[in-house]
Amino acid sequence: VQLQASGGGLVQAGGSLRLSCAASGSIVGFNVMGWYRQAPGKQRELVATITSGDTINYADSVKGRFTISRDNAKNTVGLQMNSLKSEDTAVHYCSIFYGTNYWGKGTLVTVSS
Repeated sequence: VQLQASGGGLVQAGGSLRLSCAASGSIVGFNVMGWYRQAPGKQRELVATITSGDTINYADSVKGRFTISRDNAKNTVGLQMNSLKSEDTAVHYCSIFYGTNYWGKGTLVTVSS
């Protein structure tokens, strides 16, 4: 399984960005797609996950601001990020758990205050 993410960039505080990620390879059955992020000097942390049955989990820090969604037919996952804050600045990683964890290359989100 390979993951290709896109959509990072520079945005002012209060602005919005949308991240997208496509998984390639044979994916059949239960899986969990999601987004994680790693800020400079910090550990990688959960942002949001969504199962193939559309069960969603958000980090408390993004609830009410971010929305995760997926298209099971296309094996894609998106993250709509609104009301961005400077503390959202991080490299964001797409992931899929399908028997094991797979990771995409990160995409940098920079929020200027």
